[in-house]
Amino acid sequence: MKLPILLLIICVPFFALSQATQTIHYKIYSTVTQKPVTVADIINNMARADVLFFGEEHKDSTAHLLEFELFKQLAQQYPGKTALSMEMFTTDCQLVLNEYLNGLIREKNLISDARTWPNYKDYRPMVDLAKQSQIPVIAANAPSRYTNMVTRNGLNSLQQLDAQAKDYLPPLPIDTATGLYYDKFVKIIGGHALMAGMQIYQSQNLWDATMGWSIAQFYKKHTNFKIMQINGGFHSEEKMGAVVQLKKYAPKARVITIGAYADDSFDNPDWAKFSKLADYIILTDPRLPKSF
Repeated sequence: MKLPILLLIICVPFFALSQATQTIHYKIYSTVTQKPVTVADIINNMARADVLFFGEEHKDSTAHLLEFELFKQLAQQYPGKTALSMEMFTTDCQLVLNEYLNGLIREKNLISDARTWPNYKDYRPMVDLAKQSQIPVIAANAPSRYTNMVTRNGLNSLQQLDAQAKDYLPPLPIDTATGLYYDKFVKIIGGHALMAGMQIYQSQNLWDATMGWSIAQFYKKHTNFKIMQINGGFHSEEKMGAVVQLKKYAPKARVITIGAYADDSFDNPDWAKFSKLADYIILTDPRLPKSF
C-alpha cells in the first residue's frame, strides 16, 4: 500500500526549495508492524505518551518539513497543552528565547544572543509557530563551553563551577550510561583508538543528561502537556542517550521515539537495519537537496 505523498507547500519558502521539490518523497513506518503509517497516526498515539522524541539528521530537508508538520498537528490536537524542546538552544539562552517568544526582542537579537545554529532557517517555522501560538519552547541543551570543559578535563571539572553556572546543568555528578550506549558510541567515533580517554564520552553524557533534565523539569510542572523534543538521531536511537537520562529524572514520563533517515531503501526498508532504532522511522529520498 502506497503512503500518500504529503504536500507541505506552506513550509517551502522557509527552506528555499524549488517548485520541483515541493512534493517531498518519504515514507513513515511503524517498526512494530513494519507497515506505513501517517503523521496523524503518530499524533493519535501521543494520547498514550508524554514526550515525542524526533531524532533527525540535521541536513535532511524533508525531515525538517515533517518535524514541523508533526509539531503543528500536535499543537492542534492539544491546544494550550503542547511544548517544544530543542537541542538547538542551550539552557543559558532560555531567557533570550523567552524574550523572543514574548515579542520583546527581534529575531536578529535571538540569532545573535541565543547563538542559534547556522541552519536556524530549518527550525524557524517551529519557533515562529510557537511564538504565534504562545507555545513554550525549552532550551534543552548544555552550553557548549561546559561540554568542552568535560571533553578536556572530565566530568569532575564541572564541580569547579559556581552556583549560577551549575543552574544551567543537571544535578552533579552526571551519571554516565555504560553498556550498549557506550559500545555504540565507540563504534560511531571509530573505535577505542580514537577515544583519547573517557572525556569525550562523558561530554556526550552531559549533553544527553542536560536535555533529559530540561525536559523532566518542564514535565514535572506540566504533567498534562505533550512535549516534542528535537535532537540529532544518535541522542535518542534505541531509546538510549537522552531518553534514558529523561527516565532517570522523570521515571513516569511516557516516551515515543521517531528516527528520520535519508536512505535509498525508503520504498522498501531494510528492517535488519531499522527495526530497533525507534518506534517510528521516517525514511526520506536521499536524492532530494539537503538543507545545507
